[in-house]
Amino acid sequence: MTEHFIQCENLVKIFQVAGIEMIALQGLNLTIDKGELVGLIGASGSGKSTLMNILGGLDRPTAGKIRVDGNDLLKMPDNQLNKYRREKVGFVWQQSTRNLVPYLNAIRNVMLPMTLNGVTGKEKQRRAEELLDIVGLSQRKNHHLPELSGGEQQRVAIAVALANNPTLLLADEPTGEVDSATAKTIYRTFQTLSRELNITTLIVSHDRTISKHVDRVVGIRDGMLASETIRQMVDSSPTTNSDGSVTEEEEHKYAELVVLDKAGRIHVPHEYLEQFDIRGHAQLEITEDGILIRQAAQTVTEQVQVESGEGGGNGMMPRMGHAGAITVKREKSKGGLFNRFRRNKEE
Repeated sequence: MTEHFIQCENLVKIFQVAGIEMIALQGLNLTIDKGELVGLIGASGSGKSTLMNILGGLDRPTAGKIRVDGNDLLKMPDNQLNKYRREKVGFVWQQSTRNLVPYLNAIRNVMLPMTLNGVTGKEKQRRAEELLDIVGLSQRKNHHLPELSGGEQQRVAIAVALANNPTLLLADEPTGEVDSATAKTIYRTFQTLSRELNITTLIVSHDRTISKHVDRVVGIRDGMLASETIRQMVDSSPTTNSDGSVTEEEEHKYAELVVLDKAGRIHVPHEYLEQFDIRGHAQLEITEDGILIRQAAQTVTEQVQVESGEGGGNGMMPRMGHAGAITVKREKSKGGLFNRFRRNKEE
């Protein structure tokens, strides 16, 4: 069986904050194949940035299994983890100041990681020019950062991340500080890299429209994998541009699936639970079409007014039943040891 490029099994990460344990990842399972372009979405605090840091060798998991390109990141010694991070992983951060040196021009920024890795001579120059050409900035290689737009700076940052030929590219909100048109250009750059260099790319984002630009979107909720959105091409049709050229426009459909883990657990979207007022417990029913989840009948305990028989006073008794279903009233008896009960439907 072919091994996945990224394989996470029951991944757990626990942080100690002021003496309190905070669980960032709790039993996360995820597989990504070589060359996949994957989006990772989730609310703040869901664990997506923690997962990215672990995949990049910036942090270690507390428990579980994690392998990237054949490397066991949990058992890897510190010196090997540093080498893995330097040679196998490229990072693209949201803030351009974290990606680039402001007083260097574009090509010197791309050459800097190669210099730190011991690459010298004409090979360094050739590699930097090749990468800037791939991201569409060969004509801007001698420009400094103030002369580049935000989108151009991010594309230089992508070239910097690729300088040492990594096998994994991690991007944290790369379109968070640019407009929608520039964001599309950046996404197209990632698509080109995935297609031409077969590099595995993981893009962390809050933007749910990312599904239009990647092969697959995985959603994380409460430190666990909750959903996957898969993009599938339906049809392609020719479109005539204003200059008379013809391009193929692809039509896609998107299927959002919940994830069923090895223990049989699924994450039901909160909006579904709120719509049907399902909380605490639920009932499962087998139907012809599959499994039906419905609201569980709520059992409540009430105090019911009791009218005693002869010689006794009034009192209270507990009564358990389904909420809004049945009430019980005790009546006087005309003799005998036992009292009679009558059940009335509540209005």
